[in-house]
This record gives sequence, structure tokens and C-alpha cells, in this order.
Amino acid sequence: MKNQIAKLRLMGAALCLFAVTAVQAEILPYVKVREVTDLQAAGQEARARRLPILIMFSIRDCQYCDVVREEFLKPMLRSGDYVDRVIMLELYSDRYAQLRDFNGQLISASELIQRYKAGFAPTVVFLDSQGNEQAERLIGITTRDFYGGFLDEAIDESLQRIRNIAIN
Repeated sequence: MKNQIAKLRLMGAALCLFAVTAVQAEILPYVKVREVTDLQAAGQEARARRLPILIMFSIRDCQYCDVVREEFLKPMLRSGDYVDRVIMLELYSDRYAQLRDFNGQLISASELIQRYKAGFAPTVVFLDSQGNEQAERLIGITTRDFYGGFLDEAIDESLQRIRNIAIN
């Protein structure tokens, strides 16, 4: 009898956990930060929409990269508030496939990392449609309390620069 009660309690706890997970999945729709594959196409999109490009240089299994992605970038994407403010991309530094740069040349991830001096992960850069930096980059994450503000400031600065250039 005690074994059956213990089994029922365990099954009840598992059912509750499943229900909570299912509810959370409904509340938070799936979003993914697009992986860098073609910066020439991203540049064309940025030029047409007059938006900056945010690239997070990260490494798989990097807990700080996970914090930036999961606690900042994905919620920004989910909110819908950044659709007309920035194009968000991510480049895994340990990626081995080639990608197309802003000039249409095929290069390795390591070449792009060297180009932007982004050897530390996470590094977030804010670029115009030609790959020129538009705001101060964010290197690492010192405190979660201010990071969102730093991101917003850099996005706003980049957006303002790009739209002022496009107007003039």
C-alpha cells in the first residue's frame, strides 16, 4: 500500500511538472536568434529597412552567451518591439562552415571574428549595411541589471546614425 501511495505521489509530481512546462511553453513562444550565414543578404535587408545589424559573437556552451541570448535577445525578439529597430544575428565562433561577408566573399567564422576583433565571447557589435560599427560594442556581461539598458542605448545610437545618414 505504501509503495502504491509513493508511486501515485511521484506520478502526481511528474504530472504537475509537465503541466507547468506546458503552460510556460504556451506563454513563451519559440524564437531563435538567426545564425549568420549571409551578411551580404543581411546588409541588403538592413539597407532597405534602414536598420542596424546586431551580431553576437558567441561560443556553444558559454554560460555568459546563454545569458545574453536567453535573457536579453530572445525576449527582445518575442516582444516584437525590435522588429523595426534592429536585425539580430548570432555567430558561433566554433562554427566551421563558411559564410558570406558584406562584400559577397565566402569567409570562415574565424576570419569574421578577426575582422571585428571579437575573440572574447560574448561580444555584441552594432553594424550598418556595409559592416561598419555604429555604436560601442558590448564585450562580456558584467551585470544583468544594466545590460538591457546598454543594449538599448547601442541599438538606438546605431539606428539614429543609420537613419540620419540615410536622410542626408
